[in-house]
Amino acid sequence: MNTNLEKIPAVDYLAIGHLTRDCYGDEYRLGGSVAYAALTAKALGLRPAIITSFADETLLETLANIPIINLPTLKSTTFSNLNTSIGRLQTIYHRADKLDIYLVPQAWRKVPILHIAPVAQEIEPGLVRSFPDSFIGITPQGWMRAWDDRGIVYATEWPEAAFVLPYVNATVLSIEDVDYNEDRIEEIAASCHILAVTEAAEGARIYWNGDVRRFRPPPDLVELDSTGAGDIFAAAFFIRLFDTRDPWEAGRFATQLASFSITRVGLDSIPTITEIENTLVEIY
Repeated sequence: MNTNLEKIPAVDYLAIGHLTRDCYGDEYRLGGSVAYAALTAKALGLRPAIITSFADETLLETLANIPIINLPTLKSTTFSNLNTSIGRLQTIYHRADKLDIYLVPQAWRKVPILHIAPVAQEIEPGLVRSFPDSFIGITPQGWMRAWDDRGIVYATEWPEAAFVLPYVNATVLSIEDVDYNEDRIEEIAASCHILAVTEAAEGARIYWNGDVRRFRPPPDLVELDSTGAGDIFAAAFFIRLFDTRDPWEAGRFATQLASFSITRVGLDSIPTITEIENTLVEIY
């Protein structure tokens, strides 16, 4: 196990999942839900950390000041994404090693906010039972996708949902994760304490206590890159929900911050101090 730590620091927000190598033509960028989530948590004033399995250390400069525990692997989880007229075509080329509770230091097992963020079936579902004292948020997209022998990714069933969701405080998924199937959303919402469904340019809807509300993004934003917007939404939502215990306020806050992210590319889309301050002023 590799670590950039001399000693185990105190953390407020622990993100577990694969960092990824995202292929754009002949170049690779650092990606993965945990990268966007940890950087968003840092921008919001928290002390984040990451547990992952990743091979390409050269891409980690952006995360230099974030504690990382890394399970060594021969090849990082590697994706390419192609936007087509019928939606995003995603291909997976490699997958790093699986992650489980033994990688988590004892000092982090009572972390205030835990974000479980699989991208490629890499996290053991039973891990949710190991943090009884934490607020647990999940972005289960990686448990809801599979791929064929060519690596083409497609939406699939999530048989562990009934086992995982009772242990979770809040769940965030995208409409794409369920292949736009409203019946699946209703089924998941019925099993969740709180469910947020992101819908790209349409914003998000929040299910809580038998009610559902929609939150729209600001108009007239020019989209450059939507990659990571859902992960930024999730981190902002979990943090605001933890602070306020108000899903409606958390949904409003997260929708605003995620909407600004599409105006920048890659990890440059993390919320700025100005965006955070203006959003807090606007929602009060």
